[in-house]
Amino acid sequence: MSVAPTTPPSKSWTVKVREKGVEALPPERLLPDGQPTYVASWIYVFGVASIASLIVIIGSGSILALKGPAWWHYTGVGHFFNSIHMWSVELFFFAMVVHLWGKYWMAAWRGGRGRVWVTGAITFLIAVPAALTGYVSQQNFDAQWISTQAKDGLNSVGVGAFFNVTNFGQMYSWHILLLPIAVVALVSAHVLLVRRNGVVPPFEIDTKKAAIAAASPDRGGSPPPPPLTSTGAQS
Repeated sequence: MSVAPTTPPSKSWTVKVREKGVEALPPERLLPDGQPTYVASWIYVFGVASIASLIVIIGSGSILALKGPAWWHYTGVGHFFNSIHMWSVELFFFAMVVHLWGKYWMAAWRGGRGRVWVTGAITFLIAVPAALTGYVSQQNFDAQWISTQAKDGLNSVGVGAFFNVTNFGQMYSWHILLLPIAVVALVSAHVLLVRRNGVVPPFEIDTKKAAIAAASPDRGGSPPPPPLTSTGAQS
């Protein structure tokens, strides 16, 4: 009886990257059609609101960067997009802070989800200088006052020579290119890690799981109830 020949492992790096990617994040986890019932919580609404406001920030900021300061200061449409950009930043920080603190008190790093929590926290830390560079790039008296006040604080910790908030060109480059790329990359990694590890369950469910394990038949207890099932509730 002949044996079918086995296919030798591919030496192509693209095949290896694809296989590792599918192994780490299968399609049914990347784009699930259902979530546990506890995902239907307001704390995740604030997470989604952070992503939605970030999309508006990137869109409105791209238009402002293409048109320039003379447009956003002296035209009605420019004022409109400048206001959209500013208020979307305000919403982004509000929703992100609520989501971040809510997940802190829920101990969202449980169950091997430490990287999920860390990427979210670092996103907030990177977003702060992104907002600061935006304020000092306005090209008005507000930007002048903020930059001169921030200059003294940054000089006091020895970074003023590398991060000069009175240099419009440097701050504008940080604001429209380097820091946004970092924020978008971290948010993308955060979402992918959530998809990979799943949403952290409430403390009550963890307690029930421990009680079920303690009452399992091999320990002389009663049979456990059926496991929790997923519903169609979306995050």
